[in-house]
Amino acid sequence: MQFPRREFLGLAASAAAQVALPGAARAEAYPSRPVHIIVGFPAGTAPDITGRIVAQSLSERIGQQFIIDNRPGAASSIAIETVAKAPADGYNLLLALSSNVVNAALYTNLSFNIVRDITPAAFVGTNPFVLVVTPSLPAKTLPEFIAYAKANPGKVNMASQGVGTTPHVCGELLKLMTGITFTHVPYRAALMPDLLAGQVHFYFSPLPQPIEYVKDGRLRGLAITGATRSELLPDVPTVGEFVPGYRAVGWIGVGTPKGTPVEVVDKLNKEVNALVGEPKMKARLLSLGVEPKPMTPDGFGKFIAEEYEKWADVIRRADVKPE
Repeated sequence: MQFPRREFLGLAASAAAQVALPGAARAEAYPSRPVHIIVGFPAGTAPDITGRIVAQSLSERIGQQFIIDNRPGAASSIAIETVAKAPADGYNLLLALSSNVVNAALYTNLSFNIVRDITPAAFVGTNPFVLVVTPSLPAKTLPEFIAYAKANPGKVNMASQGVGTTPHVCGELLKLMTGITFTHVPYRAALMPDLLAGQVHFYFSPLPQPIEYVKDGRLRGLAITGATRSELLPDVPTVGEFVPGYRAVGWIGVGTPKGTPVEVVDKLNKEVNALVGEPKMKARLLSLGVEPKPMTPDGFGKFIAEEYEKWADVIRRADVKPE
């Protein structure tokens, strides 16, 4: 097919003008095609639900599709590797989670990790956990639970989604700070049925997953892992009220491959910060147990470094080994 000379010259001039655009001008067009947000957990899990809400809102704000791409497995290592090896152009993002940092501290022989290979772009918020126990345990308060676990060493079982997940290390931190012992039972499938049946005894659950179970008495909520009580369970005290200095929260944010242009990172930061600041979005996130907390990319990077040091120390002292 041949173009008329005038049309061909017009196309060539347009292409040349686009090539000649400075980097900042090109970045202003981002995103010009769909963006994938890689999530290291299956569809329907708490991170996936929050990620989909953020993706939908970004799509509406920016006018371009943000698509959730679930890549579960290996305690989120598959997701991190996918993004770390993706082109650094902002079209493959990581739904960055606290478990990613724990993973980096635990699997020290990996050729990639979130601290080194992912650029922090935007912080969404923190999500505390709630220590829930099966009613078959006699403990009705956290001090009673600690006393019971000490009196029955190794006979209390803690469920989690796997070695190196944030709920797992929440338990290891409690063990280090109180001297209790327990048997860790990692699950690859849903653990809640076994917890409700009393086959495992306790679990550091993301909010608001167990709220209805706590309200109807099928589970007992003993303590919140954050610095303050949660609006979702206002009558449940914090762990720190009984174990001074204890604080362990999950968190969620957005990361890009290392080397992504600053202009792209800044745009993502600006849009996500604006998003989590909207009253309706704040209310929706809080209903999921996520406390919105906008950050700069540098602030997010400092937060990740601090979290890495904290959990690396817990993993070392607790002698946690990879599966």
